[in-house]
Amino acid sequence: MVVSDGEATMDAANATGGFAKHPPRRKVIIDTDPGIELIAGGHRAVPSGRVSPGFGFGEASGNLDLGAWCCADDMMAIFMAFQAPEVEVIGLTTIFGNVDTDLATINALHLCEMAGFPEVPVAEGPSQPLKRVKPRIAYFVHGSDGLGETNQAKPKGQKLPKSAPDFLIEKVAEFPGEVTVVALGPLTNIALAIEKDPNFAKNVGQLVVLGGSFNASGNVNPAAEANIFGDPEAADVVFTAGLNTLTIGINLTTQVIFNEQDLCEIRDSGGKYGQYIFDCCRFYHDWHLASDHFDGIYLHDPTCMAALLDPTLFTFKKGAVRVETEGLCVGHTLLDMGLKNWVGNNPWIGVPPIDVGITVDADGVRTLVKKLLCSS
Repeated sequence: MVVSDGEATMDAANATGGFAKHPPRRKVIIDTDPGIELIAGGHRAVPSGRVSPGFGFGEASGNLDLGAWCCADDMMAIFMAFQAPEVEVIGLTTIFGNVDTDLATINALHLCEMAGFPEVPVAEGPSQPLKRVKPRIAYFVHGSDGLGETNQAKPKGQKLPKSAPDFLIEKVAEFPGEVTVVALGPLTNIALAIEKDPNFAKNVGQLVVLGGSFNASGNVNPAAEANIFGDPEAADVVFTAGLNTLTIGINLTTQVIFNEQDLCEIRDSGGKYGQYIFDCCRFYHDWHLASDHFDGIYLHDPTCMAALLDPTLFTFKKGAVRVETEGLCVGHTLLDMGLKNWVGNNPWIGVPPIDVGITVDADGVRTLVKKLLCSS
């Protein structure tokens, strides 16, 4: 696919020469805050997305690392990865967020066992941000257990003895250019890996981030989205490090909603996770009703996972992104849209560009999420 300063128009089938019947599986690591990060192996041909100027997908391969803090929507994204035939989850890493890191790790181990993949390794991240003493823990969103107060049984498995950053460094070095890391929580683990290993950024095949609020209000305060606010210094390190990064902000994820009917459809589908998903989402649903005054749930993490699985459902804009780390708007993400030739220097000049989600086919994402979560 050729990308110029205009919009890329080649469709997925033309870009790939037609889809292979049995594409190789894509290695994925999920960095999450249930809290876990998921790592997967293999690779697949990724169809070229409908993209805005300066962005395009070609052949994507590698392992995927997902970062999150393990809660109801993290749980759905992780199950999507386990159910997607083109993905091989090779690990999860955990971080604070909706729960503290210790509980995120327990939940990650539990979700691997629940999904039928108890052998998937889980590595635990730090308990606090890069430079801030106390992490923000949002127990009020998904309950004190991070899984909707469902009080799940303690997992049988154990976390790895090595840290999440060391695990990430090891896996991307083992499969250079092949691992995709999906970061569903604060970016602390990714930033620590970057700072510890100068080869980490070039070894990562792709980083897919859930974070930011681009041209939209935040969900922690009017300026900031929760994952970036959770460790703004880490986010700025990651967004400026030169990784092949794609980020999906809440300007898109708040357009993708499951209502009560959707949740009941998943519950009654006969899928292996149906009742479990429904039960875990009750607390999250009630919180949305009280906080956002609507009868449904936002599919933040599943929408991010959908961007990995089918990027044709999105359009993207390439540009430098910086994160505010001081003052009133800590955690605010600012994208240089490339609309002006700046006179003089500024903090965006010379920063490697990343790909930022600009539009989403909300119905298409909902259909994909249901397809994977309703399958047995």
